Amino acid sequence: MKYWHIFLAFFIPGILGYGGGPASIPLVENEVVRRYEWMSVQEFSEMLALANSLPGPIATKLAGYIGYVEGGPLGAVIGVFAAVAPSLIIMILLLGVLYKYKDSPKVQRLTLYVRPVIAILLGVMAWRFFQTSYEGIGLWQVLLITISSFLLIERMRIHPAIVIGITLVYGAFLL
Repeated sequence: MKYWHIFLAFFIPGILGYGGGPASIPLVENEVVRRYEWMSVQEFSEMLALANSLPGPIATKLAGYIGYVEGGPLGAVIGVFAAVAPSLIIMILLLGVLYKYKDSPKVQRLTLYVRPVIAILLGVMAWRFFQTSYEGIGLWQVLLITISSFLLIERMRIHPAIVIGITLVYGAFLL
């Protein structure tokens, strides 16, 4: 039953997460934190931060790590397969149809309507992470990291990967 739950925890967000990995992160969080209670919000946010600092698709990194923690190597394989299976199935079945109607105004309007929903889901998740961070390390640390990251990326034009590395080192040594 554990492997079936791992499969569902990543297959369902894969189906509903229109827009790729970032769109499915709040859905994965819901499954992992609220539905199956495999992690706390704090643990999920720390794992997400680490996964974002590594190269590759975020959804598969989450699925592989959580699957491994919950079900060992087989759990990791099942999690990664479940994360990529919806896209794989849809691509195989609907590639011809999508190619035929790609310029349709209805398809373009659908994409236009989905973007704000994704933005709201990511905003809600970011707010939860902020609240958890605030409770864990305090307001001043959260503000320092947030403002410093913003200034480094937006004003000084430092690559986000370098800023992520700096914040990881800061957190490892000072928090």
